[in-house]
Amino acid sequence: MSGLGVNIDHVATIRQARRTVEPDPVWAAVEAELAGASCITAHLRVDRRHLQDRDIYLLRQTVRSRLNFEMSLNEEIVAIAEDIRPHQASLVPENREEVTTEGGLDVVGQFERVQEVTERLASHGIVVSAFIDPVEEQIQAAKRAGCRAIELHTGTYANACLPPDGSLPSDAEVHLQLDALAEGLDIGLDEGLIVHAGHGLTYTNVQPVARLGGFDEFNIGHSIIARSVFSGLRDAVIEMKTLIETAMEAD
Repeated sequence: MSGLGVNIDHVATIRQARRTVEPDPVWAAVEAELAGASCITAHLRVDRRHLQDRDIYLLRQTVRSRLNFEMSLNEEIVAIAEDIRPHQASLVPENREEVTTEGGLDVVGQFERVQEVTERLASHGIVVSAFIDPVEEQIQAAKRAGCRAIELHTGTYANACLPPDGSLPSDAEVHLQLDALAEGLDIGLDEGLIVHAGHGLTYTNVQPVARLGGFDEFNIGHSIIARSVFSGLRDAVIEMKTLIETAMEAD
């Protein structure tokens, strides 16, 4: 059965809106784990727009499942990863002006740097994953760079399900993006990689992806934190886990 990684960045986003001490993302991690999360995902950005250094160091001390440290290739962030030694490091692209991650990491175009960072992190016993689009060349490059895992970017699929421009979704486009994820999943598994999925997954679109089978874990943040405003974080995590498990059992 696939696991659920809960991304707690958006808890810190709320806190940073007032530059205060609450809500505490470290507390959120505890709540998510108590609800059955198999992993806590946290992204320390170079611009520190949500999580802060204090959060990452405390999370490393307190997370009892697995800490998945989302990180750019920035040298300062790489040094922090080497210092805290999370269970997993997910290499992601990072642009200063973006609202959220806009696509997968270009491993092909940055191969030497990705390989260098992967080797450094792996030497500390960290499982390295690359957050990439479901494209054969990127998946194979991640493998060659030394990654043990990949996370397929599901944002294009999510946008097909709920177009950002407010237009009605196209069933044909949704199926096209699902097919792309299925193909990327198969390629990743054939390469011997652990395959995760994440970005833009919600309570309404996660089940078709879960039914593909083969994904080791789903990393979901915004939708769970948004739902928790109304239902509480434990119930929000349990509801998402149930949707994933039900879809996989039906398959």
